[in-house]
Amino acid sequence: MIRIFSLAVGAFFSLALLLAFGTGAYSYITEPPAKTAEKVFHKYPKALSLPSDGIFGKYDEAQLQRGYAVYANVCAACHSLSQVSYRDLAAIGYNEAEIKAIAAKATIAAKDPLTGEVKDRPGIPSDKFPPVVYAGKGSPPDLSLITKARANGPAYVYSLLTGYEAQQPEALLKQFPDAKTPDGMHYNPYFHSLNIAMADPIPSDGLVTYSDGTEATKDQMAKDVSAFLVWTAEPNLEQRHQTGLMWMGFLLFATILAYMSYRNIWADKKGH
Repeated sequence: MIRIFSLAVGAFFSLALLLAFGTGAYSYITEPPAKTAEKVFHKYPKALSLPSDGIFGKYDEAQLQRGYAVYANVCAACHSLSQVSYRDLAAIGYNEAEIKAIAAKATIAAKDPLTGEVKDRPGIPSDKFPPVVYAGKGSPPDLSLITKARANGPAYVYSLLTGYEAQQPEALLKQFPDAKTPDGMHYNPYFHSLNIAMADPIPSDGLVTYSDGTEATKDQMAKDVSAFLVWTAEPNLEQRHQTGLMWMGFLLFATILAYMSYRNIWADKKGH
């Protein structure tokens, strides 16, 4: 009796699930969701190749330093980097004196150990990048983990920075007359809603002077800061790759050794 009841309950839920699926599929076919400008004109990120890509990927220190220069001179006014300490910059090739000089330019609100009073002081290497006090509307996102927080993160950042368009496509306005970019917003097809409050942060070439002599084109600066933000999100990437390759090598060796042992132990017993 219990078995029959269980089968009946299972059949009921299976039928209900099948019915729900069929109803949803029928509704989608007969009444498809309305197309919106975002769905039609949103673009997927451009292809981006970085030295850190793949299981053998490694960071390019020169590129990371260029990327930091772009962040410090272009992005830092609005976007914080609160998960990164100044001393972490040693991992991308900055020496102790350079790190101290970089940190000293920051103003840190810290508690005085003697009085307990919070006072402003120059930054030191052990400090994290201070939060940005933004005067405009909204709060620009912290960039520490942005390449992990967005799908296809590095390519998304690169595409967003190079994707601003002065005018919306005529085809968009023709198909969606009400989708005109609002005043104070900027058209960027790589942003999910097509319109973004942030103005183009890299409107032209030459906004940064690279110490290694690399030409600071808009495309180059976008690539470099994208690479730098990959590092801020995953500073231990190289060690992770090395550890993974070591364990893959060990498992391969152990598999071969186990197979050879199997062949050696059972070789004279298969004939019996």
